[in-house]
Amino acid sequence: MLGSLGSLDSKEDETPPPEVNEVEHIEELSGKMKFNELGEGFMHSVMENDKQTIDQGKIIEESMNQGISSFAPDLMMERFVNNYQMAKKIFGPSLIMQSTGYDSEYIEKNIQIPEFQRELKKKLKETFDKLKFNKLIDKEGLITEKGIELAALVLYTTELDNIIPKGIHGDHSHKKSYIYGDKGDIKIFKKGDRYKDIAIKSSVKTAIRRGHKNLEVQDLKSFERKSKGEVYLVYALDASGSMKGDKVSTCKKAGVALAYKAIQEKDSVGLLVFGADIKHQVLPTKEFGTILKSITKIKASTETNLAASINHSISMFPNQDVTKHLLLLSDALPTSGEDPEQDTLKAVSAARANNITTSIVGINIDEKGTALGEKIAEIGGGKFYIVRNLDDLNKIVLEDYHSVS
Repeated sequence: MLGSLGSLDSKEDETPPPEVNEVEHIEELSGKMKFNELGEGFMHSVMENDKQTIDQGKIIEESMNQGISSFAPDLMMERFVNNYQMAKKIFGPSLIMQSTGYDSEYIEKNIQIPEFQRELKKKLKETFDKLKFNKLIDKEGLITEKGIELAALVLYTTELDNIIPKGIHGDHSHKKSYIYGDKGDIKIFKKGDRYKDIAIKSSVKTAIRRGHKNLEVQDLKSFERKSKGEVYLVYALDASGSMKGDKVSTCKKAGVALAYKAIQEKDSVGLLVFGADIKHQVLPTKEFGTILKSITKIKASTETNLAASINHSISMFPNQDVTKHLLLLSDALPTSGEDPEQDTLKAVSAARANNITTSIVGINIDEKGTALGEKIAEIGGGKFYIVRNLDDLNKIVLEDYHSVS
């Protein structure tokens, strides 16, 4: 039932780039989201908040979040009875609740009661039969493309409820000051400006004119940074096993919000999913439906290879004078390769040499991970964020986008 990623043996400058298991070469298109398999009926049901349809989409979505690509009620039931604690780790409380209608803790208390086992088995079969009837899974229980499309639509509409009230919409024309652009006009230094952008001569002149013996904060001036125009973003998501469940689910929602916002503002967004190797990519595009469906498909498994993902991302950006930014999300230190930390920093340096800035979001990482994250941001010319509360992730991802747009 569980999906798996292959392993990767990589040494910088000694082996070819990692093989991509699944690649979508997408032209920069604009237009409506296309759901070829779903049909008008299902789309209408979701838009009208039909609970049964939405619940089925959530089952598919949560299965993907748990790294599960098929729905097998008999196997689920067997795991429930034999070792419920292990079953809870495999399926997760949300998927168990959505599949059975029972709270995970309630099942744990009653799973050894024969009458309850029969009721639970009946509920799982009903869920399976409905998914199969609607062709969201096939006769073997494997999730179909129609199932993926429904999960994507449910993910989008759910996240849209969070996006719209927060005002994450509308256009801009990249006329505001830009942290990574060329130096332009001089302005008053303010919190958030980089110290390297301080205009020394103008600051000193201001201090002298004011009769200050020392250079004071209120004397400081800084250079405006002019935007170079369109922004190309790559949202790189760690899909290692430790990201399974709530972490990957929240990262998906943040990715949807980021793609929605950036594409609304006429920027291009790409997706890179990595674990021990590069699992999936979508080149930067303005086609929101493509990004949405690709985000929905993400499953978590295996270990982490940050260096491979950063090295691979370089080829995803266009060879043009545009703003190029890589945003990495991970919950762990890199674990793949002979010297994974050093390989990661070399990869960030290579990206920077190609005019790509790199930011990193560390999800509940330890002290050692924090030290590496700081180095990545410093070398990559981006920012480092630590997430302790997953509810903050949306805000952080959008904040990073605004820092480069």
